[in-house]
Amino acid sequence: MFILLAGATYQGVATALERREFPRPGGLVNVGGHQLHIYCTGSGSPAVILEAPAAGLSAAWGSVQQRLATTTRVCSYDRAGLGWSEASDRPYDPGRVPEELRTLLSAAKEQGPFVIVGHGLGAAFARMYAGRPDSETTAIVVIDPPPASADDPGSTSWVITMSPWLARAGVLRAGRILSGRAAALDGASGGAVRAFLNRPDHLARAAAEVVKWEDAARMAAATPLRADMPAFTIDAGARDRLAFLTDPALVDRLVKTIEDVVAERAAR
Repeated sequence: MFILLAGATYQGVATALERREFPRPGGLVNVGGHQLHIYCTGSGSPAVILEAPAAGLSAAWGSVQQRLATTTRVCSYDRAGLGWSEASDRPYDPGRVPEELRTLLSAAKEQGPFVIVGHGLGAAFARMYAGRPDSETTAIVVIDPPPASADDPGSTSWVITMSPWLARAGVLRAGRILSGRAAALDGASGGAVRAFLNRPDHLARAAAEVVKWEDAARMAAATPLRADMPAFTIDAGARDRLAFLTDPALVDRLVKTIEDVVAERAAR
């Protein structure tokens, strides 16, 4: 009992300090009963919308967003219950993610057309969004999209599922079990990602997404894209469900691909 109490106290104090150290960089927008965090920088068209990987948040795109903002408008956001976004009262449903993104962009008065970019599980949500007739999507870029059929969940899936409880006891933080995956992310954005990977509230939603990973993958595979919509896939070789953009060469490749897509669509 003493060990559990000490761990919980350690977790509570560290979380309180992190809340002050990593305030949300963007604004909160009501999407119907709860608010989502969106952070937009730069100017230009088409705008780039970034969809985070499993257990990720807007800050996971820190380096990518900073570089793209010199070229065009770029927005990252946090899905409900993740990062700085509020949780919904309704049970998690992967099919609701693209609906809330459409509401978010409209309420935030972000103007299309959009180039939607997704990583890992975020690639599934990106495709689901791009397939909507009202999405205003002009192109899609995905990194390591999840396959429609069952795949190897990787070594961290069970940890993510149990992570809210492990976080409350301070176990995740002490062992850097999840935050260590984002150790190579630098700056304030990297610090924010690592902080949220130790937060029970953030991880509760992340665990719900991982539990329904296959559902999201099947929904994405069943979503048709317009025949005239360019779609680009980058295979980064990640086979684990928890992966972040920590390889500088991969970031360079992704940014170059997105910049080329933006330039080509802007010239049309």
